[in-house]
Amino acid sequence: MDSIETKPRTLELTVLSAENLRVNGKPATKNVFVVVRAESLTAHTTSCKGNGSNSNGFVSWNEKFVVEVAAHARSIAFEVKCKTSPTGSVRDVGVARVALSDFLGTIVPDHCLQFLCYRLRDWDGLKNGVINFSVRDLTAAPPLGKVVGGGCDGFHGFQEVVGVKSECCSSSSASDNAVVTGIPVWWRNNI
Repeated sequence: MDSIETKPRTLELTVLSAENLRVNGKPATKNVFVVVRAESLTAHTTSCKGNGSNSNGFVSWNEKFVVEVAAHARSIAFEVKCKTSPTGSVRDVGVARVALSDFLGTIVPDHCLQFLCYRLRDWDGLKNGVINFSVRDLTAAPPLGKVVGGGCDGFHGFQEVVGVKSECCSSSSASDNAVVTGIPVWWRNNI
């Protein structure tokens, strides 16, 4: 298996939401957006969200991007920003730098969808909210011989693995003919 450092990747990244965002000690509720960078000059930007209502610093986007990650890249940065005036001046709210090794090459197969959340820090290093996103490696194919009837590498539906929720099936409904790999718990016990 190639290490994540030696080959370029194509990731499907969905910026879901952010919570507990603050600007000058007040909830950031207006014109909030996210810039996603994978250690390159190419940036992906969400639309501005938030209407100024009492959302207590919660903003939702649910915007999907296809991000090309170079072979030398080690992390992805999520920069949360907001427009603070009608003239368009932009203020930094917080940033989260996520190591690729946090979700590539882990116990969860790379081709499975993973839902993650990371603490945002402002430029002084202080906590300033949380960003929620999902990621899937589009360059990683499911192992051959494992997918039958909509199943995915022995996983089916949602699977809770080490605090990371992953969705591994491409089918929208459960299938009775999926192959599940593993050994039953009672296998070594004489029941």
